Amino acid sequence: MKQKKNLSTSIGSATFMSAIALAVIICGATAGTVFAAAADSLDQLYEKAKKEGKITLYAPLSPQTMSVLPPAFMKRFPGVTVDHIDATSDKLIARVLAEQRGGRVIADVISGALTYLPQILDLKIVEHVVIPEAAAYPAQLKGDLWVATDTQYYIAGWNTTLVKKGEEPKSYEEIANPKWKDNIMGEPRDYQMLVGFAKRKYNSDEKAIDLFKKIAANQVEFHRGHSQLTEFLMAGQRAICFTCYSHHFPGRVKKGAPIQPLMTEGVGEVGGSVMVMKGAPHPNAALLWVRWAVSEEGQKVYAQAGETPAHPKVEPLEKIRPTTPYMLTIDDVREFPKYEKTWKEIFQIR
Repeated sequence: MKQKKNLSTSIGSATFMSAIALAVIICGATAGTVFAAAADSLDQLYEKAKKEGKITLYAPLSPQTMSVLPPAFMKRFPGVTVDHIDATSDKLIARVLAEQRGGRVIADVISGALTYLPQILDLKIVEHVVIPEAAAYPAQLKGDLWVATDTQYYIAGWNTTLVKKGEEPKSYEEIANPKWKDNIMGEPRDYQMLVGFAKRKYNSDEKAIDLFKKIAANQVEFHRGHSQLTEFLMAGQRAICFTCYSHHFPGRVKKGAPIQPLMTEGVGEVGGSVMVMKGAPHPNAALLWVRWAVSEEGQKVYAQAGETPAHPKVEPLEKIRPTTPYMLTIDDVREFPKYEKTWKEIFQIR
């Protein structure tokens, strides 16, 4: 689940604040059903879900994931149809709130990337459920109301035609070397890099800011859109990309593209998550989807779809996870505005 939005559109807007006031508190009858179902095995839960017949999924899935994930679920659980509504997280949240204002709950499950999780939780539109399969996940990839389904990583990479063998950067500190002046490009909205380095690598805002100031001194060229950024790297527009997505490299490298990723370190975040809606019309089917999606079985399907599974025991099809990932947490999101401001000041981005 890949998407990039300006933080100002997702956090702190007047629409968001008014939406909290309008959020509907759904009665607890459905919640009791969900809690009871949590103790069932997936097969037992399936028998209950089959009586409901469908699940409505609000999730921003990539086209590849959309073509793989719902069909795999319906094949595994015949008789439970997936009605998938695709849109960016902010639009899905707005849709849910509009439906609630009309006295309706249509979605059974909602998904969101890390940036949107606090907003969804603050609105109190999702149910507390027990998910046994979540026990395998580390703390930064789950909460009382949500579990991550996939992750994504910001890394550096280089053009092998422009960077001679043996001169490749082995760390971000080496990218700060003045020899790379006028040779670096990146995505202007990737302030997550600053957060990850400050909080996870250095445990120091000062050290992280100093590093990126040195990189900025190399006259970084910025382009919006990670896919376009990788295409520019392939074309040799600049020698190094310092905020590329790691999952953009394997397929292109296999096809002969002259690029290589720096996989020693990178910043990671939740790319997608699953939550059961409060008042879900099909509570058993909703819980079945959530539990299957985060199980080892479901996570292997995410891998087949080209995603990077969040489950620590399920590897992606290609080498996508950096050796040392600096994982962002839901608590970090609250501080994103501060780091976004600093990032823009460092790189003089308007």
